[in-house]
Amino acid sequence: MASSKRVHTYPFEGQVHGLEIHPRFTELRETEPRARVRLPYGGDGWLVTRHEDVRTANSDPRFSRASLGEDTPRTTPLARRSDTILSMDPPEHTRLRRLLSKAFTARRMATLQPWLEELFHGLVDEAERKGPPANVVKDLAEPFTIAVICRLLGVPFEDRGKFQHWSEVIMSTSAYSREEAAAADAAIRGYLAELVTARRAEHHDDLLGDLVAARDDDDRLSEDELITFGVTLLVAGHETSAHELANMVYVLLTNEDQLKLLRARPELLPQAVEELLRFVPLGNGIGNARIATEDVEMSDGTVRAGEGVLAAAINANRDPRVFTDPDRLDITREKNPHLAFGHGAHYCLGAQLARMELRVAIDALLTRFPDIRLAIAPEDVVWKTGGLFRGPERLPIAW
Repeated sequence: MASSKRVHTYPFEGQVHGLEIHPRFTELRETEPRARVRLPYGGDGWLVTRHEDVRTANSDPRFSRASLGEDTPRTTPLARRSDTILSMDPPEHTRLRRLLSKAFTARRMATLQPWLEELFHGLVDEAERKGPPANVVKDLAEPFTIAVICRLLGVPFEDRGKFQHWSEVIMSTSAYSREEAAAADAAIRGYLAELVTARRAEHHDDLLGDLVAARDDDDRLSEDELITFGVTLLVAGHETSAHELANMVYVLLTNEDQLKLLRARPELLPQAVEELLRFVPLGNGIGNARIATEDVEMSDGTVRAGEGVLAAAINANRDPRVFTDPDRLDITREKNPHLAFGHGAHYCLGAQLARMELRVAIDALLTRFPDIRLAIAPEDVVWKTGGLFRGPERLPIAW
Protein backbone atom coordinates (compact mmCIF):
# COMPACT_ATOMS: atom_id res chain seq x y z
CA MET A 1 0.00 0.00 0.00
CA ALA A 2 1.15 3.55 -0.58
CA SER A 3 2.17 5.34 2.62
CA SER A 4 4.58 8.08 3.55
CA LYS A 5 5.07 6.57 7.00
CA ARG A 6 8.37 4.98 7.88
CA VAL A 7 8.36 1.28 8.63
CA HIS A 8 9.57 0.28 12.10
CA THR A 9 11.24 -3.10 12.49
CA TYR A 10 9.97 -5.16 15.42
CA PRO A 11 11.46 -6.25 17.79
CA PHE A 12 12.69 -2.70 18.29
CA GLU A 13 16.40 -2.02 18.60
CA GLY A 14 17.85 -1.89 22.07
CA GLN A 15 17.35 -4.12 25.06
CA VAL A 16 14.91 -3.65 27.92
CA HIS A 17 15.44 -5.27 31.28
CA GLY A 18 12.92 -7.37 33.13
CA LEU A 19 9.45 -5.88 33.02
CA GLU A 20 10.41 -2.57 31.47
CA ILE A 21 8.38 -1.44 28.48
CA HIS A 22 10.45 -0.51 25.45
CA PRO A 23 10.50 3.30 25.20
CA ARG A 24 9.62 3.07 21.51
CA PHE A 25 6.09 1.99 22.48
CA THR A 26 5.60 5.16 24.52
CA GLU A 27 7.11 7.28 21.77
CA LEU A 28 4.79 5.80 19.15
CA ARG A 29 1.73 6.13 21.36
CA GLU A 30 2.30 9.87 21.57
CA THR A 31 3.66 10.65 18.09
CA GLU A 32 2.61 7.83 15.76
CA PRO A 33 -0.32 5.92 17.29
CA ARG A 34 -0.94 4.05 14.02
CA ALA A 35 2.61 2.95 13.19
CA ARG A 36 3.72 0.76 10.32
CA VAL A 37 5.75 -2.19 11.63
CA ARG A 38 7.57 -5.08 10.00
CA LEU A 39 7.47 -8.27 12.04
CA PRO A 40 9.82 -11.28 11.84
CA TYR A 41 7.15 -13.32 10.05
CA GLY A 42 4.34 -12.39 7.68
CA GLY A 43 5.45 -8.92 6.67
CA ASP A 44 4.03 -5.53 7.64
CA GLY A 45 1.05 -4.40 9.69
CA TRP A 46 -0.26 -1.44 11.67
CA LEU A 47 0.71 -1.21 15.34
CA VAL A 48 -1.79 0.64 17.54
CA THR A 49 -0.74 1.73 21.03
CA ARG A 50 -3.49 3.95 22.43
CA HIS A 51 -6.13 2.55 24.75
CA GLU A 52 -9.04 3.55 22.51
CA ASP A 53 -7.48 1.98 19.42
CA VAL A 54 -6.48 -1.22 21.21
CA ARG A 55 -10.07 -1.59 22.46
CA THR A 56 -11.32 -1.05 18.92
CA ALA A 57 -8.92 -3.58 17.42
CA ASN A 58 -10.00 -6.14 20.01
CA SER A 59 -13.75 -5.64 19.77
CA ASP A 60 -14.83 -4.02 16.50
CA PRO A 61 -16.42 -6.72 14.25
CA ARG A 62 -14.77 -5.06 11.25
CA PHE A 63 -11.51 -6.60 12.47
CA SER A 64 -11.40 -10.33 11.79
CA ARG A 65 -9.36 -13.12 13.32
CA ALA A 66 -10.66 -15.63 10.79
CA SER A 67 -8.57 -14.34 7.88
CA LEU A 68 -5.15 -15.19 9.31
CA GLY A 69 -2.55 -17.18 7.41
CA GLU A 70 1.14 -17.50 6.60
CA ASP A 71 1.23 -13.94 5.28
CA THR A 72 -0.25 -12.48 8.48
CA PRO A 73 2.28 -10.37 10.43
CA ARG A 74 3.33 -12.12 13.63
CA THR A 75 6.22 -12.65 16.05
CA THR A 76 6.11 -16.48 16.16
CA PRO A 77 7.46 -18.91 13.54
CA LEU A 78 4.16 -20.83 13.32
CA ALA A 79 1.02 -19.19 11.98
CA ARG A 80 -2.03 -19.65 14.19
CA ARG A 81 -4.26 -22.55 13.20
CA SER A 82 -7.62 -21.66 11.69
CA ASP A 83 -9.50 -24.18 13.87
CA THR A 84 -8.61 -22.57 17.19
CA ILE A 85 -11.13 -20.40 19.03
CA LEU A 86 -8.50 -17.65 18.97
CA SER A 87 -8.74 -17.53 15.16
CA MET A 88 -12.49 -17.46 14.76
CA ASP A 89 -15.15 -14.78 14.40
CA PRO A 90 -18.79 -15.08 15.43
CA PRO A 91 -20.81 -17.19 14.90
CA GLU A 92 -18.12 -19.92 14.84
CA HIS A 93 -16.34 -18.33 17.78
CA THR A 94 -19.62 -18.09 19.69
CA ARG A 95 -20.36 -21.77 19.04
CA LEU A 96 -17.08 -22.89 20.61
CA ARG A 97 -17.12 -20.37 23.44
CA ARG A 98 -20.56 -21.58 24.56
CA LEU A 99 -19.16 -25.06 25.03
CA LEU A 100 -17.05 -23.86 27.94
CA SER A 101 -18.82 -20.76 29.20
CA LYS A 102 -20.64 -22.70 31.93
CA ALA A 103 -17.37 -24.14 33.20
CA PHE A 104 -15.90 -20.67 33.78
CA THR A 105 -18.80 -18.82 35.36
CA ALA A 106 -18.05 -16.75 38.46
CA ARG A 107 -20.28 -19.05 40.51
CA ARG A 108 -18.48 -22.19 39.32
CA MET A 109 -15.10 -20.57 39.92
CA ALA A 110 -16.12 -19.58 43.47
CA THR A 111 -16.68 -23.24 44.33
CA LEU A 112 -13.03 -23.87 43.44
CA GLN A 113 -11.62 -21.34 45.88
CA PRO A 114 -11.30 -23.63 48.94
CA TRP A 115 -9.40 -26.18 46.85
CA LEU A 116 -7.15 -23.47 45.37
CA GLU A 117 -6.36 -22.20 48.86
CA GLU A 118 -5.57 -25.71 50.10
CA LEU A 119 -3.39 -26.38 47.06
CA PHE A 120 -1.31 -23.21 47.33
CA HIS A 121 -0.95 -23.42 51.10
CA GLY A 122 0.34 -26.96 50.62
CA LEU A 123 3.04 -25.63 48.30
CA VAL A 124 3.91 -22.95 50.86
CA ASP A 125 4.09 -25.64 53.56
CA GLU A 126 6.66 -27.52 51.50
CA ALA A 127 8.67 -24.36 50.84
CA GLU A 128 8.60 -23.52 54.53
CA ARG A 129 9.69 -27.05 55.44
CA LYS A 130 12.72 -26.81 53.13
CA GLY A 131 13.53 -23.34 54.36
CA PRO A 132 14.59 -20.24 52.43
CA PRO A 133 15.32 -19.44 49.75
CA ALA A 134 12.31 -20.72 47.81
CA ASN A 135 11.99 -20.28 44.07
CA VAL A 136 8.64 -18.64 43.30
CA VAL A 137 8.75 -19.93 39.72
CA LYS A 138 9.47 -23.64 40.22
CA ASP A 139 8.29 -24.14 43.80
CA LEU A 140 5.06 -22.15 43.72
CA ALA A 141 3.80 -20.53 40.49
CA GLU A 142 4.31 -23.37 38.04
CA PRO A 143 3.12 -26.30 40.18
CA PHE A 144 0.13 -24.26 41.32
CA THR A 145 -1.16 -23.18 37.91
CA ILE A 146 -0.33 -26.50 36.26
CA ALA A 147 -2.21 -28.44 38.95
CA VAL A 148 -5.24 -26.20 38.42
CA ILE A 149 -5.45 -26.66 34.65
CA CYS A 150 -4.69 -30.38 34.98
CA ARG A 151 -7.65 -30.81 37.34
CA LEU A 152 -10.04 -28.71 35.23
CA LEU A 153 -9.07 -30.14 31.85
CA GLY A 154 -8.32 -33.67 32.99
CA VAL A 155 -4.61 -33.94 32.17
CA PRO A 156 -2.26 -36.08 34.32
CA PHE A 157 -0.12 -33.79 36.49
CA GLU A 158 2.79 -36.20 36.16
CA ASP A 159 2.98 -35.36 32.43
CA ARG A 160 3.73 -31.70 33.17
CA GLY A 161 7.36 -31.93 32.08
CA LYS A 162 6.35 -32.95 28.58
CA PHE A 163 3.61 -30.42 27.93
CA GLN A 164 5.54 -27.62 29.62
CA HIS A 165 8.36 -28.12 27.14
CA TRP A 166 6.03 -28.32 24.16
CA SER A 167 4.25 -25.15 25.30
CA GLU A 168 7.53 -23.28 25.67
CA VAL A 169 8.60 -24.22 22.15
CA ILE A 170 5.22 -23.38 20.58
CA MET A 171 5.07 -20.00 22.34
CA SER A 172 8.63 -19.03 21.42
CA THR A 173 9.47 -16.09 19.20
CA SER A 174 13.18 -16.67 18.65
CA ALA A 175 14.34 -19.30 21.14
CA TYR A 176 13.38 -22.19 18.83
CA SER A 177 13.24 -22.73 15.08
CA ARG A 178 10.13 -23.13 12.97
CA GLU A 179 10.90 -26.85 12.59
CA GLU A 180 11.16 -27.28 16.36
CA ALA A 181 7.90 -25.38 16.87
CA ALA A 182 6.12 -27.54 14.28
CA ALA A 183 7.44 -30.71 15.95
CA ALA A 184 6.27 -29.52 19.38
CA ASP A 185 2.84 -28.65 17.98
CA ALA A 186 2.53 -32.12 16.46
CA ALA A 187 3.66 -33.72 19.73
CA ILE A 188 1.20 -31.90 21.95
CA ARG A 189 -1.64 -32.55 19.50
CA GLY A 190 -0.76 -36.23 19.51
CA TYR A 191 -0.73 -36.19 23.30
CA LEU A 192 -4.20 -34.62 23.46
CA ALA A 193 -5.46 -37.11 20.87
CA GLU A 194 -4.39 -39.94 23.19
CA LEU A 195 -6.29 -38.36 26.08
CA VAL A 196 -9.36 -38.00 23.86
CA THR A 197 -9.17 -41.70 23.00
CA ALA A 198 -9.00 -42.51 26.72
CA ARG A 199 -12.08 -40.34 27.38
CA ARG A 200 -14.00 -42.25 24.73
CA ALA A 201 -13.17 -45.48 26.48
CA GLU A 202 -14.08 -44.13 29.92
CA HIS A 203 -15.89 -40.85 30.61
CA HIS A 204 -14.36 -38.43 33.10
CA ASP A 205 -16.07 -35.46 34.70
CA ASP A 206 -13.70 -32.80 33.38
CA LEU A 207 -13.53 -30.27 30.54
CA LEU A 208 -11.92 -32.72 28.14
CA GLY A 209 -14.69 -35.21 28.83
CA ASP A 210 -17.26 -32.48 28.17
CA LEU A 211 -15.58 -31.61 24.87
CA VAL A 212 -15.53 -35.26 23.78
CA ALA A 213 -19.24 -35.52 24.57
CA ALA A 214 -19.91 -32.34 22.58
CA ARG A 215 -18.07 -33.90 19.64
CA ASP A 216 -19.48 -37.43 19.83
CA ASP A 217 -23.00 -36.89 21.19
CA ASP A 218 -24.01 -33.50 19.86
CA ASP A 219 -21.69 -32.99 16.86
CA ARG A 220 -21.00 -29.42 18.02
CA LEU A 221 -17.35 -29.42 17.00
CA SER A 222 -15.08 -31.29 14.62
CA GLU A 223 -12.33 -33.71 15.67
CA ASP A 224 -9.63 -31.16 14.80
CA GLU A 225 -11.46 -28.47 16.76
CA LEU A 226 -11.69 -30.82 19.73
CA ILE A 227 -7.93 -31.47 19.73
CA THR A 228 -7.08 -27.83 19.12
CA PHE A 229 -9.43 -26.68 21.89
CA GLY A 230 -7.70 -29.02 24.31
CA VAL A 231 -4.25 -27.79 23.29
CA THR A 232 -5.32 -24.14 23.60
CA LEU A 233 -6.75 -24.65 27.09
CA LEU A 234 -3.72 -26.61 28.27
CA VAL A 235 -1.14 -24.13 27.01
CA ALA A 236 -2.98 -20.93 27.91
CA GLY A 237 -4.24 -22.36 31.18
CA HIS A 238 -0.83 -22.58 32.81
CA GLU A 239 1.62 -20.44 30.82
CA THR A 240 0.03 -17.05 31.36
CA SER A 241 -0.94 -17.46 35.02
CA ALA A 242 2.41 -18.89 36.05
CA HIS A 243 4.34 -16.05 34.43
CA GLU A 244 1.96 -13.41 35.75
CA LEU A 245 2.13 -14.68 39.32
CA ALA A 246 5.93 -14.63 39.38
CA ASN A 247 5.94 -11.19 37.78
CA MET A 248 3.48 -9.82 40.32
CA VAL A 249 5.48 -11.13 43.26
CA TYR A 250 8.57 -9.45 41.82
CA VAL A 251 6.75 -6.14 41.34
CA LEU A 252 5.30 -6.17 44.85
CA LEU A 253 8.64 -7.00 46.44
CA THR A 254 10.32 -4.16 44.54
CA ASN A 255 7.63 -1.59 45.41
CA GLU A 256 7.96 -1.51 49.18
CA ASP A 257 5.45 1.28 49.75
CA GLN A 258 2.69 -0.66 47.97
CA LEU A 259 3.67 -3.91 49.68
CA LYS A 260 3.52 -2.20 53.07
CA LEU A 261 0.12 -0.72 52.23
CA LEU A 262 -1.26 -4.09 51.13
CA ARG A 263 -0.04 -5.72 54.34
CA ALA A 264 -1.72 -2.99 56.37
CA ARG A 265 -4.93 -3.11 54.34
CA PRO A 266 -5.48 -6.68 53.10
CA GLU A 267 -9.00 -5.73 51.95
CA LEU A 268 -7.25 -3.97 49.04
CA LEU A 269 -6.17 -7.33 47.57
CA PRO A 270 -8.77 -7.52 44.74
CA GLN A 271 -7.99 -3.92 43.79
CA ALA A 272 -4.27 -4.62 44.00
CA VAL A 273 -4.57 -7.59 41.64
CA GLU A 274 -6.38 -5.43 39.09
CA GLU A 275 -3.69 -2.78 39.34
CA LEU A 276 -0.97 -5.40 38.94
CA LEU A 277 -2.76 -6.77 35.88
CA ARG A 278 -2.68 -3.25 34.43
CA PHE A 279 0.88 -2.47 35.45
CA VAL A 280 2.71 -5.73 34.72
CA PRO A 281 3.58 -6.25 31.03
CA LEU A 282 3.01 -9.98 30.61
CA GLY A 283 3.50 -10.24 26.87
CA ASN A 284 6.35 -9.23 24.60
CA GLY A 285 4.47 -6.12 23.49
CA ILE A 286 2.50 -6.99 20.36
CA GLY A 287 -0.65 -9.08 20.26
CA ASN A 288 -2.06 -11.27 17.52
CA ALA A 289 -3.04 -9.59 14.28
CA ARG A 290 -6.57 -8.80 13.24
CA ILE A 291 -7.42 -8.19 9.58
CA ALA A 292 -9.65 -5.28 8.62
CA THR A 293 -12.63 -6.42 6.54
CA GLU A 294 -13.40 -2.83 5.54
CA ASP A 295 -11.81 0.58 6.01
CA VAL A 296 -11.69 1.60 9.69
CA GLU A 297 -10.82 5.05 11.02
CA MET A 298 -8.37 4.99 13.93
CA SER A 299 -6.04 7.50 15.55
CA ASP A 300 -3.71 9.01 12.98
CA GLY A 301 -5.55 7.68 9.94
CA THR A 302 -7.35 4.84 8.22
CA VAL A 303 -6.69 1.12 8.28
CA ARG A 304 -7.67 -0.18 4.87
CA ALA A 305 -9.59 -3.37 4.18
CA GLY A 306 -7.21 -6.33 4.06
CA GLU A 307 -4.55 -4.76 6.29
CA GLY A 308 -3.42 -6.28 9.57
CA VAL A 309 -3.59 -4.47 12.91
CA LEU A 310 -1.54 -5.42 15.97
CA ALA A 311 -2.64 -4.11 19.35
CA ALA A 312 -0.11 -3.25 22.07
CA ALA A 313 -2.17 -3.77 25.22
CA ILE A 314 0.84 -3.31 27.51
CA ASN A 315 1.19 0.25 26.26
CA ALA A 316 -2.55 0.95 26.22
CA ASN A 317 -2.56 0.06 29.91
CA ARG A 318 -0.16 2.97 30.48
CA ASP A 319 -2.09 5.49 28.37
CA PRO A 320 -2.29 8.83 30.27
CA ARG A 321 -5.53 9.62 28.42
CA VAL A 322 -7.18 6.90 30.53
CA PHE A 323 -5.00 6.36 33.61
CA THR A 324 -3.78 9.02 36.02
CA ASP A 325 -0.03 8.76 36.65
CA PRO A 326 0.01 5.56 34.55
CA ASP A 327 3.63 4.54 35.14
CA ARG A 328 3.16 4.37 38.91
CA LEU A 329 1.89 1.27 40.67
CA ASP A 330 -1.08 2.35 42.79
CA ILE A 331 -3.05 -0.44 44.46
CA THR A 332 -5.70 2.06 45.56
CA ARG A 333 -6.49 2.98 41.95
CA GLU A 334 -10.28 2.95 41.52
CA LYS A 335 -10.82 3.64 37.82
CA ASN A 336 -8.98 0.81 36.13
CA PRO A 337 -10.33 -0.27 32.71
CA HIS A 338 -7.20 -2.25 31.86
CA LEU A 339 -7.00 -4.52 28.84
CA ALA A 340 -4.92 -7.32 30.34
CA PHE A 341 -7.60 -9.88 29.43
CA GLY A 342 -8.48 -8.31 26.10
CA HIS A 343 -11.82 -6.77 25.22
CA GLY A 344 -14.94 -7.75 23.32
CA ALA A 345 -15.88 -11.20 22.02
CA HIS A 346 -12.39 -12.62 22.65
CA TYR A 347 -12.20 -11.43 26.26
CA CYS A 348 -10.25 -14.12 28.11
CA LEU A 349 -12.55 -17.01 29.02
CA GLY A 350 -10.43 -17.86 32.06
CA ALA A 351 -10.19 -14.31 33.44
CA GLN A 352 -12.14 -15.08 36.61
CA LEU A 353 -10.06 -18.17 37.29
CA ALA A 354 -6.82 -16.25 36.73
CA ARG A 355 -7.94 -13.49 39.11
CA MET A 356 -8.79 -16.07 41.75
CA GLU A 357 -5.46 -17.87 41.38
CA LEU A 358 -3.57 -14.59 41.75
CA ARG A 359 -5.57 -13.43 44.77
CA VAL A 360 -5.22 -16.79 46.54
CA ALA A 361 -1.48 -16.97 45.92
CA ILE A 362 -0.62 -13.39 46.87
CA ASP A 363 -2.80 -13.53 49.98
CA ALA A 364 -1.15 -16.78 51.11
CA LEU A 365 2.38 -15.44 50.57
CA LEU A 366 1.75 -12.25 52.51
CA THR A 367 -0.11 -14.07 55.29
CA ARG A 368 2.35 -16.90 55.72
CA PHE A 369 5.50 -14.85 55.16
CA PRO A 370 5.02 -11.42 56.79
CA ASP A 371 8.70 -10.65 56.13
CA ILE A 372 8.80 -11.96 52.56
CA ARG A 373 11.56 -10.39 50.45
CA LEU A 374 13.73 -11.11 47.45
CA ALA A 375 16.69 -13.32 48.33
CA ILE A 376 18.84 -11.60 45.68
CA ALA A 377 19.18 -8.04 44.46
CA PRO A 378 16.47 -7.06 41.92
CA GLU A 379 19.11 -6.39 39.27
CA ASP A 380 20.41 -9.96 39.66
CA VAL A 381 17.10 -11.57 38.61
CA VAL A 382 17.56 -13.34 35.26
CA TRP A 383 14.65 -12.94 32.85
CA LYS A 384 13.40 -15.29 30.17
CA THR A 385 13.99 -14.28 26.58
CA GLY A 386 12.89 -15.43 23.15
CA GLY A 387 9.25 -16.15 23.99
CA LEU A 388 5.83 -14.55 23.91
CA PHE A 389 5.70 -14.15 27.69
CA ARG A 390 7.94 -12.32 30.13
CA GLY A 391 8.95 -13.75 33.45
CA PRO A 392 11.94 -14.53 35.65
CA GLU A 393 13.90 -17.72 35.05
CA ARG A 394 13.91 -18.09 38.82
CA LEU A 395 12.75 -15.78 41.59
CA PRO A 396 14.30 -16.66 44.98
CA ILE A 397 12.52 -15.33 48.08
CA ALA A 398 13.36 -15.38 51.77
CA TRP A 399 11.29 -14.69 54.88
